[in-house]
Amino acid sequence: MNSGARILVVDDKQSFRFMVKGYLDDAGYRTACAADGAEALAKLEEGRFDLMLSDMVMPGMDGVALLRRVRAVRPELPFVLVTAHGSVDSAVAAMKEGAGDYLLKPLNREELLVVVERLLENARVRHSYDRMLDFEREKFSFQSMTSHSPIMGRALAAARQVAASPRTTVAIYGESGAGKEVMARAIHVASGQNMASFIAVNCAAIPETLLESELFGHVKGAFTGADREREGKCSRAHGGTLFLDEIGDMPLSLQPKLLRLLEERTYEKVGSDRQINADFRVIVATHRNLEECCGRGTFRQDLFHRLNIFPITIPPLRERREDIPHLAEHYLKKFRQHQGKQLPGLSRMALDLMMTYDWPGNVRELRNQLEYATIVTGGDLIRPEHLRLQEHFQAQTGEASDDRISLNLTFSPDEFSLDAVTRRVIEWALARSNNNKSSAARLLKASRKLFY
Repeated sequence: MNSGARILVVDDKQSFRFMVKGYLDDAGYRTACAADGAEALAKLEEGRFDLMLSDMVMPGMDGVALLRRVRAVRPELPFVLVTAHGSVDSAVAAMKEGAGDYLLKPLNREELLVVVERLLENARVRHSYDRMLDFEREKFSFQSMTSHSPIMGRALAAARQVAASPRTTVAIYGESGAGKEVMARAIHVASGQNMASFIAVNCAAIPETLLESELFGHVKGAFTGADREREGKCSRAHGGTLFLDEIGDMPLSLQPKLLRLLEERTYEKVGSDRQINADFRVIVATHRNLEECCGRGTFRQDLFHRLNIFPITIPPLRERREDIPHLAEHYLKKFRQHQGKQLPGLSRMALDLMMTYDWPGNVRELRNQLEYATIVTGGDLIRPEHLRLQEHFQAQTGEASDDRISLNLTFSPDEFSLDAVTRRVIEWALARSNNNKSSAARLLKASRKLFY
């Protein structure tokens, strides 16, 4: 075993310090020693250590006092206490204050190395997990959802406002693929909650007979096949957010139980009458019009009003076309990282095509189109033929059944000019003619001289 980890050994007896240092050095660790708590804190301030091992009984500052001081500056640092047999109760009490483990004197070398390696491995796993959560937090933060659309800007502003009220129920409306779950996660992150406590349930994807158990859990013997007790999503969401996607598809039979959860902030496992406190925020999302569902009798009106406390509507992509270039670059940046390609980006004609397309699948469809295009383009500029929008592309380039030519060209105010329009029409003609200049000139009914 040789982790190269740095360990600080603290004990007022030099013979004990040297013995422990010998055990750890032989195992491949880098070990430093301190004769008392004050020296240990000074060394901790000067350099990085991966674990601290301290005697319980020392003059001046004892092991528990040292533990408290260390926790104030390095709460994640694994800490091992060494104690005599008569102080086991004190060591157990110290573990409640944050010690990772304790060892008894006389010290056993093998036991020491097992405890040290276990705590170091736990710290490595915890560090990796924290980094993953930080990545998820950054990925789903409001900073990653910037928009140039006024209508989307208003939706984001409302989401930021409600994030400050971590128990307010939120209803997010929008078409499929518009980003409802991304919005819900951003609200969760901005509320300062742990990413691990964001629990998503798709009400349309789980059979009606299983959805209640999935949400609330069940006790052993609650129904045929319930051979053990099971925690539900509500339990896992404790202290965080329960996200109910496609709430408009929730069975009528289950809606009164959701209403009770929202009204009384309690729920019961299937087969149990013991009430459990519901300490979490509920965010729901749907592509349906819940008021119309109430009119048809497929959704309870009292539940609708309870869910609709803070509604947010995400506009479809076709209503915020100004976001298309920025979303495209956002995803292209991700694909450059994932695929290891030098992707130059979108050609002007490809962007024009994307700007005129209605995107029925919204942001999800845009992302999928671009991922496909980055794979088939071979590292060149993405052109219209790389996008799977052939029918729309044909309509825009004059290949529609009525032989009409329709050009939809978009410009920013700064770049718009007669020269810019002329250049884009020529680019269109060249692309249509496979870069044959004579054919492009004929297509534009212009002489070669004028074309050049």
